[in-house]
Amino acid sequence: MDLPCVQWQDHVAQKWRALEPKLKEQFTSLLEIDDVFRCGLSLVRQDDLDFLQQESAIYSVQKDAELAAKCRVRGNSSFKTKNYTAAALHYSKGICFAPSTSEQLSLCYANRSATLYHLQHYQECLDDIDRAVKNGYPSHLLHKLEDRRTLCFKHLSVHEKGREDDQNPASNDCKGSDTANSPSVGPLTVGICPQVVVDSTVEKGRHLVAVNRIAAGEVILTDRPYSCVLLPGMEEVKGKVGRYGREREVLFGVEDRRCHRCLTETLILVPCDRCSYSRYCSTGCQQEAWEEHHRWECALGADLMAMGVMSQLALRLALKAGLKNFLLAREPIRDKHKECFNNHSSDPSTSSYGGSYLNVYNLLHHLNHHSPALRFMCAVTAATLYLKLSKAGPPPVSWSHTPQGPNKEGGDADWNAELWMLGSAVLQHILQLRCNAQAIVVLQDTGATNSPVQSNREIRIATAVFPTLSLLNHSCCPNTSLVFSTGGIIEPSGSALSADFSGGEAEWRHKAQGVTVTVRAAKLITPGQEILHCYGPHSSRMVTQERRCLLQEQYYFLCQCEACSQQQQDVEEPRQQEPGAEGRGLGLLCIKCKGSLKKRSEDREAGFVCSRSSCSHCMSLSDVNNSLQEIRVNLEKAVELMETDRPGEALRLLKKTLCQSGLILAETHPLQGELADATARAYASLGDWNSAASHLERSAVAIASQFGKESVELGRQLFKLAQLHFNGGSRGAALSVIPKVRRLLCLHCGPHCHELQELKAMEDCLQGTYCSALPYGGIHATDPWAVSDFPLFLIFRSLVS
Repeated sequence: MDLPCVQWQDHVAQKWRALEPKLKEQFTSLLEIDDVFRCGLSLVRQDDLDFLQQESAIYSVQKDAELAAKCRVRGNSSFKTKNYTAAALHYSKGICFAPSTSEQLSLCYANRSATLYHLQHYQECLDDIDRAVKNGYPSHLLHKLEDRRTLCFKHLSVHEKGREDDQNPASNDCKGSDTANSPSVGPLTVGICPQVVVDSTVEKGRHLVAVNRIAAGEVILTDRPYSCVLLPGMEEVKGKVGRYGREREVLFGVEDRRCHRCLTETLILVPCDRCSYSRYCSTGCQQEAWEEHHRWECALGADLMAMGVMSQLALRLALKAGLKNFLLAREPIRDKHKECFNNHSSDPSTSSYGGSYLNVYNLLHHLNHHSPALRFMCAVTAATLYLKLSKAGPPPVSWSHTPQGPNKEGGDADWNAELWMLGSAVLQHILQLRCNAQAIVVLQDTGATNSPVQSNREIRIATAVFPTLSLLNHSCCPNTSLVFSTGGIIEPSGSALSADFSGGEAEWRHKAQGVTVTVRAAKLITPGQEILHCYGPHSSRMVTQERRCLLQEQYYFLCQCEACSQQQQDVEEPRQQEPGAEGRGLGLLCIKCKGSLKKRSEDREAGFVCSRSSCSHCMSLSDVNNSLQEIRVNLEKAVELMETDRPGEALRLLKKTLCQSGLILAETHPLQGELADATARAYASLGDWNSAASHLERSAVAIASQFGKESVELGRQLFKLAQLHFNGGSRGAALSVIPKVRRLLCLHCGPHCHELQELKAMEDCLQGTYCSALPYGGIHATDPWAVSDFPLFLIFRSLVS
């Protein structure tokens, strides 16, 4: 939930409508962030605070022994069905809810240790056993924990011996040859590559420009966020049926599976000691989050959830920056700051936190572009958060000239001094985030856990601000591609280590753990070219007028990129086209002659007409929409049938739907691609690999048309095709597609991505390098496959060792 809850938006909108005309005029005329905030602060009343308190009551973040007990009962049910992963997550939720004085805390730790034992996480199991004992586990049950502890030590001793054997060359000849051929993953370095510098112009602001040639696939920059906020409520659904059978079982949201600081996915979450919502992958992340922002957020947890992710992220940015960095950023840019921006060795992302914040602070807030009503909502929201924070305790240490203690008197007076600037900073960041926030996306498993074919989808798990990534301007045909990673360790360049973390390498490694984004060149970039990436609207998926309209509405600029400029020129100076070319991009067919349909006029309601002059058959917009809706409904039914282990029924429905869709959809239409992908999945579930490959090839045609022949989406779809050919024993077909996959994935994801490791294993097996090391006819294929915007993704598990 990016924006505040609807109730708060309606409340502030009503407050805006009730303002006297003179006050409205005065507010609208304000041109500075400080003035807008102070005006908003003067208009917030106690009833506004009370309304927020009322609306935030539904977001429970308090410890609750009863809720902990319910989570433990759900965990027990999952444990009995041997769904140990779900059981561990239920017990983790119980641990987060359990008060420190409740018996539920020790019981949940003990039960989670049992699931970790079955999942073969023996060291983590031992840790949970210790926590259960420390928190007062019942003495008459201690023998269970001691027995489990003994078993863990036995397994760990065997594991240690195995590791010693692995390190002995004489006992590991086979594995040695395999690892020798695998590329080693080198250390990542946060910063901008030497071939790029930061430039600044009046028209483009600060941006990145190539000073030397950058080959396709080369890393341009690696950045980590100045701050990020996990998105709550992105629900994960596991293997139940919806409308057409049993009800879906919603198990866990993203907030239940990932560290709220570094976004690492883990079963073993460490709770906040005071609230039930925030949880972390380690005590290190817990402590750093506490010092950086959660110390002040904790008491406002429910309020922040009601206010939305953007408001919470804006508050985190301000809390992390502190008063000193905020005042420094407000000063006019001097020559030394300009040197920082133009010297790649002093890259803004790897300089001190203050330097990083300077990049964040200078992002455009577009105050004068936002409507007065929107400005008012942002100002009242920031002012309300400021007042709630001021009532929760003394001001944050980072925003105080003098140290504040928990018992310091005169806390309210301190808040009334110059700390209104904290609220002003929050307002500025709320406005900036509307145009500069970056969504962090990952692949998530969906569907039945025990299904032979696992499906995945791309989901957004967090919103962040990246100091260096934010320097990239938009293009509808970008020359870069982005890949996110979570929970990694980033090693700095020498200058960053000395400037930022004088505490030594160990301190750096701990602090640098978290989210990273890697930007690679998607094509050859020559000296003088700007480094560009796509903000959303892409030329391969959206027409020029629609792209420009969306960009103008959200980012307040008229796009003049190469794609928009060229297509605008084509409108003004039409080039001669072959018959039917105008309608081919829609992917819609005339039901009479199979020619391409084109729009009758710019009016969306006018419908379509066949592009062949000899036919000129017309179809209304409603007829086309009804046909597409029927196809999509059947597709959704087929997906749900497959997710309940009924692939035969799904395949019959898909065959019928393909006959129907062939009358109106071209092979390049995205929906036709989804149908082909679903049909491939159904055939694969039935073990018919060759038929599955045939339909996946048709899906690849649609993806190439939608995303481009050099896209990562096509690379991932072809990766699935290589697996299908491999599992079907089509040696020649598999070997012919592998080089295409390798080139595309290496281009966008780098040479060390897990798909390339699996691809190498497939290729070696097909070429006879180590077939004897694998089960007959297949390889271990458990890594997720993904294609953006396509809901069905395949992992073939029937031949897993």
